[in-house]
Amino acid sequence: MLGLDNPLHVAFLLVILLLIFGAKRLPEMGRSLGSGLRGFKEAITGDAESPAEMASVNIERVDHDTDAAVPAPRH
Repeated sequence: MLGLDNPLHVAFLLVILLLIFGAKRLPEMGRSLGSGLRGFKEAITGDAESPAEMASVNIERVDHDTDAAVPAPRH
């Protein structure tokens, strides 16, 4: 039976990954995979950063007549 429903299959897969990538690389890969999935979920659901984080971002607009960056007005 193929699939990851059997705990023995999961253990075998983890041993293979440990042999291929090493013990130091696996946590890094897990973190990067988690942050990638989190970013994908936020992009799909439209959940951006919290309003406090968004307020700290300095957004500039471009004046098309002079091609100069103009700071956005504060609200």
